[in-house]
Amino acid sequence: MGMRGAGSTGTGTAWNGAGADRPRDVSAARARTRAKGRAALVAAAGGTVLALLLSGCGGDSGGDQDSAGTNKEKSSEHTPQAELAKDPTRIPRVGDRLQSKIPENATQVVAVEGKGKDSADATVRLYSRSGKKWREEHSWTAHNGKKGWTHNHRQGDKRSPVGVFTLSDAGGVLSARDAKLPYTQTSAFTPPSYWPKKTRHDFDHVIAIDYNRVKGTSPLDPTRPQGSAKGGSIWLHMDHGSGTSGCVSLSKSGMQTLLRTLDPDKHPVVVMGDKASLKS
Repeated sequence: MGMRGAGSTGTGTAWNGAGADRPRDVSAARARTRAKGRAALVAAAGGTVLALLLSGCGGDSGGDQDSAGTNKEKSSEHTPQAELAKDPTRIPRVGDRLQSKIPENATQVVAVEGKGKDSADATVRLYSRSGKKWREEHSWTAHNGKKGWTHNHRQGDKRSPVGVFTLSDAGGVLSARDAKLPYTQTSAFTPPSYWPKKTRHDFDHVIAIDYNRVKGTSPLDPTRPQGSAKGGSIWLHMDHGSGTSGCVSLSKSGMQTLLRTLDPDKHPVVVMGDKASLKS
């Protein structure tokens, strides 16, 4: 991949015109300063960025599926919607083990439900909480690791890690001016030219899943607190129609919706795994 250097950077946090108060202006300025620091790190990383992309998501996996609201199941008492209606205080199809790991202050949850332990097909649902009640906001068809899911993710296993992870940082080749999460825009996200053509736009927008990474850094940051053998660069990113190297991919419209919606002040997390693992 030709490293073309870092592009413009910003958090993209949006507010409503002249009504914005001074503290929010100061906060935005600080956020922009932090984002510029992240972009500088990415630019300085050079070949490390390429290595991360290769060891992360999408390298050997391929159009976009504009599928908001798709993958609807037949109406029954076992649908997520029916479960939510029965008990709105819980994320549907998530058992006690993972449910208990959702932080009490989290009011936004991205739930990724894999079709099966060895399947690359999944559904992503976005939930928001008001008071004690959760509500489903959106649903998209999606993909996960090409070999399925694992409770012990290892570098190169082509499986997505099961668990509950915070969502703190985002970035991509393209800008996202309305993103609420800190966002690093840089061409360093560009996939190598020798990857399949269908992966060309995988990293136009990404949201870092906080698995074996340092929060508050660019998704491209190379730090691996649990060691390199545990893998890293597990992201939400744009879909190319098939399984990934460990990330979760969804449609362009889905990624844009998540970037507009996920808010650091609402402490968003992702709950992810195959059906059986989620319920266990």
